[in-house]
Order: sequence, then structure tokens, then C-alpha cells
Amino acid sequence: MRRRTLLTGIAGGLVAVGTTPAFADARRRVLHVRPGGSVQDAVDAVDGDGWTIVVHPGTYREVVNIPADKGELTLRGASRDPRAAVIVYDNANGTTKPDGTTYGTAGSATFTSAAPGLTVRDLTLANDWLRADHPDITGTQAVAAYVTGDRSRFEGVRFLAHQDTLFADTTALTAFDRQYYRDCYVEGDVDFVFGRARAVFEHCHFHALDRDVDFTPEGMVFAPSTARANPYGFLAVRGRVTSGAEDTAYKIARPWVPTYETTAWPSLVVRDTWLGPGIDAVTPYINMREQYPWQTMRFREYANSGPGSVISVPGNRPQLSDAEARSHTRETYLGDWRPYECP
Repeated sequence: MRRRTLLTGIAGGLVAVGTTPAFADARRRVLHVRPGGSVQDAVDAVDGDGWTIVVHPGTYREVVNIPADKGELTLRGASRDPRAAVIVYDNANGTTKPDGTTYGTAGSATFTSAAPGLTVRDLTLANDWLRADHPDITGTQAVAAYVTGDRSRFEGVRFLAHQDTLFADTTALTAFDRQYYRDCYVEGDVDFVFGRARAVFEHCHFHALDRDVDFTPEGMVFAPSTARANPYGFLAVRGRVTSGAEDTAYKIARPWVPTYETTAWPSLVVRDTWLGPGIDAVTPYINMREQYPWQTMRFREYANSGPGSVISVPGNRPQLSDAEARSHTRETYLGDWRPYECP
């Protein structure tokens, strides 16, 4: 007989079910969230490891926070189309909280997770705050997802925002937490993939938006802030970079050395990736602060293609040797964790 778990005090649209012990995943418990329900209420209802939250098609306008004690959680869309289920909100760094303070960059995130072993599939995570609607706010970072926690895995997920879309970070300055993104879509303009995580982006699509600005560059795709002790930072492999802006309007990256971690040594490898004409092939990197020149950082490329990958000025885009490339793989970055082997 199928066992059912009844949860009280949960918003409408949330259903919890258990499964029979006869199946291989029998002890995995499932919560379904439907329009009218709350994803955060489902997260709050999780009482241990091994839960799955299924989000049914609809738009869920809320902030979702998965704390560290909700380990091994799976959050997935009921449909295979990530556009069907959208979690979205509109806080920015400079948005004022009820207590009169501001949210800050990390606090602006629509989706936050510090849980180890998190899996997210087939969802859209978005922050739809717009600069044009808030000309009085100077803290314009507006994060779609702020992710820490070791073994965080995202597949078929869309991340939508403008500045600082995806904050791929770690639980502590000394932690080397690992993250894996596969078949994901990330959209933004300034530093829209940033942080100090050891993160692999495989078969991902990065899209730079067209900004209504009169300065160059319009933005940067990556802004890693890797800890000096961490041998690996961001690895983008077998993906593509497109742009809605004019040709050469975007840089691949700039190094982020935070004021709270001035020993950071940003690391980024982009390999086997198609770079569209929106990337400035002549000067693909730029400084964030002059005292931390990008040339001193761990920025490398290997076997890229497309008009944005052309090497025209010696030294402007450092390349891995064939021997070095063999150590910049998903296997090396992720070690004994192999999410790419999981169904």
C-alpha cells in the first residue's frame, strides 16, 4: 500500500506523498508544489535528507532559501521544459529592507542554497529587477541564484538577470565547494557568472544582453574570485557564448579580488567553446581594479572556436598547452564527485 504523509500548515497547492518500499528509491519522499503554493513552504517542510520537491508549471513570485541542513535535496520542474516553472523576484543590492538596511549583493538573490548535495533540474531562476525602473538605486547587482555548498548540481536550468546573475560561491573563504552545471542557460550583462566556487560549466549557453549604454565594454561574462589556495576555479567546457549586443561589445572576463579577500587569485579556463562576435577578440579581458591586473591571474583558453576566439594580439589571450589541458577537465575539478555519471 502506498504510504501518504500529511503536512499541516502548508500553503494551498502543496501535496506530500511517500513511496512504497518495493522500489529502488522507495524511501525518497516527494513534495509537489502547484500554482497557489509556495516553493519556500515546501523547503521548510523538508525534515531530513533525501527529499524531492517537484515544481509544477507556473510562475512563483517569491524568494527561496535552502539552508545547509536541507542536504541531498532535489528541486525539479515537473515539465522537462525549464520555461514552464519559473521562480522569480526583484530585489537588488540597493533595495531597502523593512528594517531600513539594504539587501547587499548576496542578499538580493531570488534563489539561495547552502545545502550540500543539492540537485536542481528543469527550472528557471530569475531576478527581474531593472535599472531603468529604479534610477535612484546605485547598488544595481540583482542576483538570480546565490549558490554555496559542496556538490551543488544544476541541469537544464535557466538563470536570468542582468548584473551578477549567477553567484557561484563557497560556504567559507577556506572551502573549496564544488558545483556542476550542465545544459544550462545563463543570461546577463555585467559579471553575470561570478564567485569563488570550483565550478564546471559543461554544454552551457552564456548569453550577453544588449545594454542601452554609451560606454565600452557593455559588460563581462565571468568574474571569478577564486581563493589563492584553490588550484581550480571556473571551467567552461564545450559551451557557447552569444550576444544580443553589437560585435565586440563584451569581454570574456575580469578578475574579482574582493575587499574582504585581497589574496584571491581568480581562475578561469574557457575551452572547446564557441565564442560569438559579441566577444572582443582583440582584448577579451579587462581589469576590475588596476592594482589587480588580469595578466597576473589564472586566465587561460584552449581550442575555442568562433569569431570571438581569434588570436590576433600575442599575449592578449593566454592559452593552455596540450599537456596543461589534460589537467583542466571536469574529472580533475570535481574529484571523487561524479555528477556527470548520474542519470
